Amino acid sequence: MSSKIFVSALLVATLSAETSAFTTVPSVHNTFQRSNVFKERVGSEALWKLHLKNCNNKGSEPDFFFDPLNLSQLDPASGRGNGINDNTAPAAMSLFIVALIASPGISAAAGPDWGIFEGKTGSLLHPVMMGTMLLYSINTALKGFAWRRQRTMGDEIKELKKQIPQLPEGCRTLNDAIAAGKEEGVSVAQYQAALSVQSEVDALTNERKELASQNNRDNHFQQGSLLAFLGTAFAIEGPLNTYARAGKLFPGPHLYAGAGLVVVWALAAATVPAMQKGSDTARNIHIGANLAGIGLFAWQVQSGIPILLKVW
Repeated sequence: MSSKIFVSALLVATLSAETSAFTTVPSVHNTFQRSNVFKERVGSEALWKLHLKNCNNKGSEPDFFFDPLNLSQLDPASGRGNGINDNTAPAAMSLFIVALIASPGISAAAGPDWGIFEGKTGSLLHPVMMGTMLLYSINTALKGFAWRRQRTMGDEIKELKKQIPQLPEGCRTLNDAIAAGKEEGVSVAQYQAALSVQSEVDALTNERKELASQNNRDNHFQQGSLLAFLGTAFAIEGPLNTYARAGKLFPGPHLYAGAGLVVVWALAAATVPAMQKGSDTARNIHIGANLAGIGLFAWQVQSGIPILLKVW
């Protein structure tokens, strides 16, 4: 609103000054007086003669001179400017000064207007998003462990299958081997002992199929990427909102832990290329960084509640 007042007053002042940009020389001044004024201004005899010649050709001397702000007028006695005009200029300048006084946002340079992000709405946006992302982090971690489980189950199944004896020719399962052995009168004890192992293999195989149907690998990667982006964005938004409201930051455990959380997210993301190449060291660092991040996140919630209560 103050900006609109300022622009309007400035426009009025400009238009007022423009209407009197060319100040007419009062008719009471005789030609001799005006000629002396012009001669004094040009300061050159040659230019003065040229001026008289032009006036003679036109039949008269100019009756006005250029004065954009209309700040001067000729004194009837001397023909010289005597200072500020008492007509348009004082009013225009008064409007301009009033506009400046009435526009503290411009004259005082109080800073930008952040809108809703400067008030309580912006203050609430940070804790709501961070609380949501804590739950999102836990869900992302669970999907990561599910993918790790699916990936490592193959080795576990292979080790168990080594404990199952080789089946006789023509038998596809242990039950078939046991039935065939009884018909032939041979010992089937090893096949019966392997039944429990086969049951475990079957359970792991079914679990692996179920995990594969959940597409945990891609979901974990996509959620982790989104978490890193949103988490970093709102970790920056929080201090910006504080600075917009208070004009300064308040260093403390909450701010330091938030900065550390962003660093942990960056570390976890940096290990992904090595993980895709099969590095177990990178996987362990990735898991450790994310677990540390969830711990910091949970601590951030309990340390941020008192801050939220102070704002609201």
